[in-house]
Amino acid sequence: MSNDLTSASRVLLYRNIRERVQRIAPFFRYDDDPYMVISAAGRIVWFLDGYTVSDWFPYSTTTPGLGNYVRNAVKVTVDAYDGTVYFYVADPADPLIRTLARIFPGLLQPLDAMPADLRAHIRYPEGLFRVQAAMYAVYHMRDTQVFYNKEDLWSIPVGHESGSLPMEPYYLILRLPEEPKEEFVLLIPFNPSKKDNLSAWLAARSDPPHYGKLVVYNFPKQKLIYGPRQIEARIDQDSFISQQLSLWNQRGSQVIRGNLLVIPIERSLVYVEPLYIAAEKGQLPELKRVIVGFGDRIAMEETLEGAMARVFGGPASREAADVAPRPAVEREGSVNTLLDAAASALTRASEELRRLSELLRQLREDSAKEPRPQKDGR
Repeated sequence: MSNDLTSASRVLLYRNIRERVQRIAPFFRYDDDPYMVISAAGRIVWFLDGYTVSDWFPYSTTTPGLGNYVRNAVKVTVDAYDGTVYFYVADPADPLIRTLARIFPGLLQPLDAMPADLRAHIRYPEGLFRVQAAMYAVYHMRDTQVFYNKEDLWSIPVGHESGSLPMEPYYLILRLPEEPKEEFVLLIPFNPSKKDNLSAWLAARSDPPHYGKLVVYNFPKQKLIYGPRQIEARIDQDSFISQQLSLWNQRGSQVIRGNLLVIPIERSLVYVEPLYIAAEKGQLPELKRVIVGFGDRIAMEETLEGAMARVFGGPASREAADVAPRPAVEREGSVNTLLDAAASALTRASEELRRLSELLRQLREDSAKEPRPQKDGR
């Protein structure tokens, strides 16, 4: 036997975090999107959201796979090195979680017991937000006659890459209208039923003291606001972009169009879509271009900053976009190096969004005033 095995050695079973927490607490439903954070001590910790669900809540619409009652009652942390699992109560008002705490004493801890450096990384769960958005698409109608006739139904836009599947919610760092500073939010836009323009967008806030608050912004019905499908169609109709996409697809590579982001900034919307190139030899896709849309303008450049400069009348040119994409370069480096690079990229993106906000503010000062969207807080 190896001398590396000692009396302090342990065998770690069930290394998959979803399987691990499911073995410990199978009476919860768990979100499909766990995420990693780095603690103040430098340890990598997985976060996983747990739901209490039931099929027996009276007079409530059923969601397939979840029943007609769902609460994000538990936040779970899993140490990525030794597998230590902690369950924290995120919704003490939930009667199911109170009952489970009495059945299994010592399993659940109050949320305040979570270390402050980890608690700062709590985010609103995507799975619960999808359920709430689907419900709100119907139940936003307050007039009983309109609701009975389903005259103002909304739907979630269809994603470009998914074909017929609805768009996935996405996280952004931005400043909500009429708010003093940027915050981490989860967004999803809405279309009127069987139409492609936008009718509203829904945001879930993650930063304290507003964690869990949902805010919807309704667009004026008398004004056309482009939806994701309409922006995708305008991208396809742009002769320059269409030519470049066809050219790249014929050179032993494949163009992959990322998710179109509808980013609200002040009283305007900016559309951002990344373009990736994947070589036929199986290399990982590499970000090559960024498409930005604003109003009737569409631009494609190598960087987000360059595309924004083109859209808002900056000096950027298309010369870089005329060059065929270079083959993917093999990357080397430790996990810490990659994490530092990711953090640097996120910082640059935040700075560009703030710069974009300033540009939009200047544009509004030079243009006629437009009606504000109606804000409906939840």
